[in-house]
Amino acid sequence: MPSSDLPTLPPGTTVLERGWLSANNIVCVGEDTSAVVDTGYCTHAAQTVALVGAALQGRPLALIANTHLHSDHCGGNAALQQAWPAARTLVPPGQAAHVRDWDPQALSYTPTGQECPPFRLDGLLEPGYMVRLGAHDWQIHAAPGHDTHSVVLFEPRHRVLLSADALWQNGFGVVFPELEGAHAFADVEATLDLIAGLAPRTIVPGHGAVFTGVDAALDTARRRLDGFVRDPARHALYAAKVLLKYKLLEWQSIPLARLHAWADATPYFGQLHAGHFADQPRAAWQEGLVQELVRSGAAHLDGNTLHNA
Repeated sequence: MPSSDLPTLPPGTTVLERGWLSANNIVCVGEDTSAVVDTGYCTHAAQTVALVGAALQGRPLALIANTHLHSDHCGGNAALQQAWPAARTLVPPGQAAHVRDWDPQALSYTPTGQECPPFRLDGLLEPGYMVRLGAHDWQIHAAPGHDTHSVVLFEPRHRVLLSADALWQNGFGVVFPELEGAHAFADVEATLDLIAGLAPRTIVPGHGAVFTGVDAALDTARRRLDGFVRDPARHALYAAKVLLKYKLLEWQSIPLARLHAWADATPYFGQLHAGHFADQPRAAWQEGLVQELVRSGAAHLDGNTLHNA
Protein backbone atom coordinates (compact mmCIF):
# COMPACT_ATOMS: atom_id res chain seq x y z
CA MET A 1 0.00 0.00 0.00
CA PRO A 2 1.17 3.61 -0.48
CA SER A 3 3.23 4.93 2.44
CA SER A 4 0.48 7.47 3.21
CA ASP A 5 -1.89 4.52 3.86
CA LEU A 6 0.40 2.75 6.31
CA PRO A 7 -0.66 2.86 9.97
CA THR A 8 1.28 5.52 11.88
CA LEU A 9 1.45 5.47 15.66
CA PRO A 10 2.70 8.18 18.02
CA PRO A 11 6.38 7.62 18.90
CA GLY A 12 6.74 5.39 21.93
CA THR A 13 3.47 3.54 21.24
CA THR A 14 3.48 -0.26 20.89
CA VAL A 15 0.40 -2.30 20.08
CA LEU A 16 0.39 -5.84 21.45
CA GLU A 17 -2.10 -7.57 19.18
CA ARG A 18 -3.68 -10.43 21.11
CA GLY A 19 -5.97 -13.31 20.23
CA TRP A 20 -9.72 -12.79 20.52
CA LEU A 21 -9.90 -14.01 24.11
CA SER A 22 -7.83 -10.97 25.18
CA ALA A 23 -8.23 -7.43 23.91
CA ASN A 24 -5.22 -5.73 22.37
CA ASN A 25 -2.87 -3.98 24.81
CA ILE A 26 -1.44 -0.57 23.90
CA VAL A 27 1.81 0.32 25.67
CA CYS A 28 2.79 4.01 25.65
CA VAL A 29 6.29 4.97 26.78
CA GLY A 30 7.68 8.48 27.34
CA GLU A 31 10.88 9.79 28.91
CA ASP A 32 9.33 10.09 32.36
CA THR A 33 6.28 7.83 32.41
CA SER A 34 4.63 4.81 30.82
CA ALA A 35 1.12 3.43 30.46
CA VAL A 36 -0.86 0.49 29.16
CA VAL A 37 -4.39 0.70 27.78
CA ASP A 38 -6.48 -2.45 28.27
CA THR A 39 -5.08 -5.61 29.79
CA GLY A 40 -6.68 -8.73 28.31
CA TYR A 41 -8.52 -11.66 29.88
CA CYS A 42 -7.55 -13.13 33.24
CA THR A 43 -6.42 -16.50 31.90
CA HIS A 44 -3.80 -14.65 29.83
CA ALA A 45 -2.69 -12.45 32.74
CA ALA A 46 0.79 -13.94 33.14
CA GLN A 47 1.41 -13.51 29.41
CA THR A 48 0.11 -9.93 29.60
CA VAL A 49 2.58 -9.09 32.39
CA ALA A 50 5.44 -10.59 30.36
CA LEU A 51 4.48 -8.81 27.14
CA VAL A 52 3.99 -5.44 28.84
CA GLY A 53 7.26 -5.85 30.70
CA ALA A 54 9.11 -6.55 27.47
CA ALA A 55 7.55 -3.49 25.80
CA LEU A 56 8.54 -1.30 28.75
CA GLN A 57 12.19 -2.39 28.36
CA GLY A 58 12.99 -2.08 32.04
CA ARG A 59 10.92 1.02 32.78
CA PRO A 60 8.29 0.85 35.54
CA LEU A 61 4.62 0.88 34.61
CA ALA A 62 3.02 4.08 35.90
CA LEU A 63 -0.55 3.90 34.57
CA ILE A 64 -3.18 1.30 33.65
CA ALA A 65 -6.18 2.62 31.69
CA ASN A 66 -9.28 0.70 30.60
CA THR A 67 -11.49 1.80 27.72
CA HIS A 68 -14.30 -0.19 29.35
CA LEU A 69 -14.70 -2.91 31.93
CA HIS A 70 -15.58 -6.01 29.95
CA SER A 71 -13.53 -8.96 31.15
CA ASP A 72 -11.34 -9.14 28.03
CA HIS A 73 -10.22 -5.53 28.53
CA CYS A 74 -9.48 -5.44 32.25
CA GLY A 75 -8.85 -9.05 33.23
CA GLY A 76 -5.11 -8.42 33.54
CA ASN A 77 -5.46 -5.37 35.81
CA ALA A 78 -4.94 -7.27 39.06
CA ALA A 79 -1.82 -9.05 37.79
CA LEU A 80 -0.31 -5.81 36.48
CA GLN A 81 -1.06 -4.09 39.78
CA GLN A 82 0.74 -6.90 41.57
CA ALA A 83 3.74 -6.65 39.23
CA TRP A 84 3.89 -2.83 39.43
CA PRO A 85 2.23 -1.81 42.74
CA ALA A 86 2.83 1.91 42.17
CA ALA A 87 0.89 1.95 38.89
CA ARG A 88 -2.35 3.97 39.03
CA THR A 89 -5.48 2.52 37.42
CA LEU A 90 -8.05 4.68 35.61
CA VAL A 91 -11.46 3.54 34.34
CA PRO A 92 -14.46 5.30 32.75
CA PRO A 93 -16.70 6.86 35.40
CA GLY A 94 -19.94 4.97 34.74
CA GLN A 95 -19.04 1.83 36.67
CA ALA A 96 -16.47 3.16 39.10
CA ALA A 97 -18.71 2.53 42.10
CA HIS A 98 -19.15 -1.11 41.07
CA VAL A 99 -15.36 -1.51 40.94
CA ARG A 100 -14.92 0.08 44.36
CA ASP A 101 -17.60 -2.21 45.82
CA TRP A 102 -16.62 -5.07 43.48
CA ASP A 103 -20.01 -6.11 42.12
CA PRO A 104 -19.46 -8.83 39.47
CA GLN A 105 -23.17 -8.82 38.63
CA ALA A 106 -23.25 -5.11 37.77
CA LEU A 107 -19.87 -5.38 36.01
CA SER A 108 -21.32 -8.05 33.65
CA TYR A 109 -19.05 -10.92 34.70
CA THR A 110 -21.77 -13.02 36.32
CA PRO A 111 -24.37 -12.46 33.55
CA THR A 112 -21.90 -13.45 30.81
CA GLY A 113 -20.38 -16.38 32.68
CA GLN A 114 -16.93 -14.78 32.55
CA GLU A 115 -14.33 -13.97 35.18
CA CYS A 116 -12.28 -10.96 36.27
CA PRO A 117 -10.12 -10.80 39.42
CA PRO A 118 -10.90 -7.77 41.60
CA PHE A 119 -8.58 -4.82 41.09
CA ARG A 120 -7.93 -1.43 42.69
CA LEU A 121 -9.33 1.78 41.20
CA ASP A 122 -7.35 5.03 41.53
CA GLY A 123 -9.06 7.52 39.23
CA LEU A 124 -11.33 8.14 36.26
CA LEU A 125 -11.10 8.61 32.50
CA GLU A 126 -13.53 11.51 32.27
CA PRO A 127 -14.94 12.21 28.78
CA GLY A 128 -14.13 15.74 27.67
CA TYR A 129 -10.71 15.70 29.33
CA MET A 130 -7.22 14.55 28.31
CA VAL A 131 -5.07 11.74 29.66
CA ARG A 132 -1.29 11.56 29.37
CA LEU A 133 -0.20 8.23 27.94
CA GLY A 134 3.57 8.03 27.65
CA ALA A 135 4.78 11.09 25.77
CA HIS A 136 1.42 12.19 24.34
CA ASP A 137 -1.89 13.67 25.44
CA TRP A 138 -4.98 11.75 24.36
CA GLN A 139 -8.54 13.07 24.21
CA ILE A 140 -11.14 11.04 26.12
CA HIS A 141 -14.47 10.64 24.30
CA ALA A 142 -17.61 8.86 25.49
CA ALA A 143 -18.42 6.00 23.11
CA PRO A 144 -21.62 4.25 24.21
CA GLY A 145 -23.14 1.40 22.23
CA HIS A 146 -21.19 -1.82 22.69
CA ASP A 147 -20.91 -0.79 26.33
CA THR A 148 -22.85 2.12 27.80
CA HIS A 149 -19.82 3.40 29.71
CA SER A 150 -17.05 2.84 27.14
CA VAL A 151 -14.64 5.53 26.04
CA VAL A 152 -12.34 5.88 23.04
CA LEU A 153 -9.01 7.71 23.14
CA PHE A 154 -7.80 10.03 20.35
CA GLU A 155 -4.31 11.46 19.83
CA PRO A 156 -4.93 14.45 17.54
CA ARG A 157 -1.38 15.22 16.42
CA HIS A 158 -0.92 11.84 14.74
CA ARG A 159 -4.70 11.28 14.33
CA VAL A 160 -4.67 7.90 16.04
CA LEU A 161 -7.80 6.47 17.67
CA LEU A 162 -7.89 3.69 20.25
CA SER A 163 -11.39 2.56 19.28
CA ALA A 164 -11.81 -0.39 21.70
CA ASP A 165 -14.91 -2.32 20.54
CA ALA A 166 -16.70 0.71 19.09
CA LEU A 167 -15.14 0.09 15.66
CA TRP A 168 -13.24 -2.85 14.22
CA GLN A 169 -12.08 -3.18 10.64
CA ASN A 170 -15.07 -5.44 9.94
CA GLY A 171 -17.71 -4.15 12.35
CA PHE A 172 -18.02 -3.61 16.11
CA GLY A 173 -18.65 -5.53 19.31
CA VAL A 174 -21.94 -7.01 20.46
CA VAL A 175 -24.29 -4.24 21.60
CA PHE A 176 -24.75 -5.58 25.11
CA PRO A 177 -27.18 -2.87 26.33
CA GLU A 178 -29.62 -4.02 23.62
CA LEU A 179 -29.56 -7.50 25.13
CA GLU A 180 -30.51 -5.95 28.48
CA GLY A 181 -33.56 -4.17 27.07
CA ALA A 182 -32.08 -0.74 26.34
CA HIS A 183 -32.40 0.87 22.91
CA ALA A 184 -28.68 1.20 22.22
CA PHE A 185 -28.42 0.86 18.45
CA ALA A 186 -28.82 4.64 18.25
CA ASP A 187 -25.82 4.97 20.58
CA VAL A 188 -23.77 2.82 18.20
CA GLU A 189 -24.72 5.13 15.34
CA ALA A 190 -23.82 8.23 17.38
CA THR A 191 -20.43 6.75 18.26
CA LEU A 192 -19.74 5.94 14.61
CA ASP A 193 -20.62 9.58 13.82
CA LEU A 194 -18.19 10.70 16.54
CA ILE A 195 -15.40 8.64 15.01
CA ALA A 196 -16.16 10.00 11.55
CA GLY A 197 -15.98 13.53 12.94
CA LEU A 198 -12.62 12.90 14.59
CA ALA A 199 -11.34 11.73 11.18
CA PRO A 200 -8.59 9.46 12.48
CA ARG A 201 -5.86 8.36 10.12
CA THR A 202 -5.08 5.17 12.05
CA ILE A 203 -7.35 2.96 14.16
CA VAL A 204 -6.10 0.69 16.94
CA PRO A 205 -9.12 -1.58 17.53
CA GLY A 206 -9.81 -3.56 20.65
CA HIS A 207 -9.37 -6.74 18.60
CA GLY A 208 -7.53 -7.35 15.35
CA ALA A 209 -4.78 -5.56 13.52
CA VAL A 210 -4.13 -1.82 13.44
CA PHE A 211 -5.65 -0.39 10.26
CA THR A 212 -6.20 2.65 8.08
CA GLY A 213 -9.07 2.83 5.57
CA VAL A 214 -11.32 4.29 8.23
CA ASP A 215 -14.08 5.32 5.82
CA ALA A 216 -14.41 1.74 4.55
CA ALA A 217 -14.54 0.40 8.12
CA LEU A 218 -17.23 2.92 9.05
CA ASP A 219 -19.26 1.96 5.98
CA THR A 220 -19.02 -1.73 6.92
CA ALA A 221 -20.05 -0.94 10.49
CA ARG A 222 -23.03 1.16 9.39
CA ARG A 223 -24.28 -1.58 7.06
CA ARG A 224 -23.93 -4.14 9.84
CA LEU A 225 -25.77 -1.86 12.25
CA ASP A 226 -28.59 -1.32 9.74
CA GLY A 227 -29.05 -5.08 9.49
CA PHE A 228 -29.31 -5.39 13.27
CA VAL A 229 -31.79 -2.50 13.50
CA ARG A 230 -34.01 -4.13 10.88
CA ASP A 231 -33.76 -7.56 12.52
CA PRO A 232 -32.92 -7.44 16.26
CA ALA A 233 -33.17 -11.25 16.48
CA ARG A 234 -30.19 -11.43 14.11
CA HIS A 235 -28.17 -9.40 16.60
CA ALA A 236 -29.37 -11.59 19.49
CA LEU A 237 -28.32 -14.75 17.65
CA TYR A 238 -24.94 -13.21 16.87
CA ALA A 239 -24.52 -12.29 20.53
CA ALA A 240 -25.35 -15.81 21.71
CA LYS A 241 -22.82 -17.35 19.33
CA VAL A 242 -20.18 -14.81 20.38
CA LEU A 243 -20.69 -15.59 24.07
CA LEU A 244 -20.45 -19.32 23.39
CA LYS A 245 -17.38 -19.00 21.16
CA TYR A 246 -15.69 -16.70 23.67
CA LYS A 247 -16.07 -19.25 26.45
CA LEU A 248 -14.82 -21.97 24.11
CA LEU A 249 -11.71 -19.87 23.48
CA GLU A 250 -11.12 -20.04 27.24
CA TRP A 251 -11.90 -23.75 27.60
CA GLN A 252 -10.45 -24.90 24.25
CA SER A 253 -12.45 -28.12 24.67
CA ILE A 254 -15.47 -29.01 26.77
CA PRO A 255 -17.88 -31.95 27.07
CA LEU A 256 -21.26 -30.96 25.69
CA ALA A 257 -22.99 -31.75 28.98
CA ARG A 258 -20.73 -29.29 30.80
CA LEU A 259 -21.18 -26.68 28.10
CA HIS A 260 -24.96 -26.85 28.35
CA ALA A 261 -24.80 -26.78 32.15
CA TRP A 262 -22.73 -23.59 31.92
CA ALA A 263 -25.16 -22.01 29.42
CA ASP A 264 -28.13 -22.99 31.60
CA ALA A 265 -26.50 -21.19 34.54
CA THR A 266 -25.45 -18.09 32.56
CA PRO A 267 -28.14 -15.39 32.77
CA TYR A 268 -27.52 -13.84 29.34
CA PHE A 269 -28.52 -17.07 27.58
CA GLY A 270 -31.80 -17.09 29.47
CA GLN A 271 -32.41 -13.45 28.54
CA LEU A 272 -31.61 -14.02 24.89
CA HIS A 273 -33.78 -17.09 24.65
CA ALA A 274 -36.74 -15.50 26.44
CA GLY A 275 -36.49 -12.27 24.49
CA HIS A 276 -36.05 -13.59 20.96
CA PHE A 277 -36.25 -17.38 20.70
CA ALA A 278 -38.93 -18.46 23.18
CA ASP A 279 -40.77 -20.28 20.37
CA GLN A 280 -37.99 -22.91 20.53
CA PRO A 281 -37.29 -25.21 23.48
CA ARG A 282 -34.24 -23.77 25.22
CA ALA A 283 -32.23 -27.00 25.08
CA ALA A 284 -32.84 -27.29 21.33
CA TRP A 285 -31.94 -23.65 20.82
CA GLN A 286 -28.66 -24.04 22.70
CA GLU A 287 -27.83 -27.19 20.75
CA GLY A 288 -28.53 -25.19 17.58
CA LEU A 289 -25.92 -22.63 18.66
CA VAL A 290 -23.36 -25.41 18.99
CA GLN A 291 -24.21 -26.73 15.54
CA GLU A 292 -23.91 -23.24 14.04
CA LEU A 293 -20.40 -22.90 15.48
CA VAL A 294 -19.51 -26.27 13.96
CA ARG A 295 -21.01 -25.42 10.56
CA SER A 296 -19.13 -22.12 10.44
CA GLY A 297 -15.80 -23.78 11.23
CA ALA A 298 -15.49 -21.98 14.59
CA ALA A 299 -15.61 -25.31 16.46
CA HIS A 300 -15.60 -29.04 15.81
CA LEU A 301 -17.18 -32.00 17.54
CA ASP A 302 -15.34 -35.14 18.55
CA GLY A 303 -17.99 -37.43 19.94
CA ASN A 304 -19.61 -35.55 22.80
CA THR A 305 -16.78 -33.03 23.20
CA LEU A 306 -16.72 -29.62 21.53
CA HIS A 307 -13.30 -28.26 20.54
CA ASN A 308 -12.25 -24.76 19.59
CA ALA A 309 -11.18 -24.38 15.97
